[in-house]
Amino acid sequence: MPINVKLDDLLHARRMTLTELAERIDLTLANVSILKTGKAKAIRFSTLEAICRELDCQPGDVLGYEPDDAEPA
Repeated sequence: MPINVKLDDLLHARRMTLTELAERIDLTLANVSILKTGKAKAIRFSTLEAICRELDCQPGDVLGYEPDDAEPA
């Protein structure tokens, strides 16, 4: 999938655990883990807003785009 989630890098840079983030944004650890591993199919803007608020970042810091080699331009 060309969308990648950079949550792991942000958490490491902020010295925050996944559990701590989950508590701060009021999401289950399982759901935050699904997002972190890139297995999520969607993310609510309210969730993205909460992540950005707690990690003091922009949406582009959380999500990135890298086109697949097989995908036509």
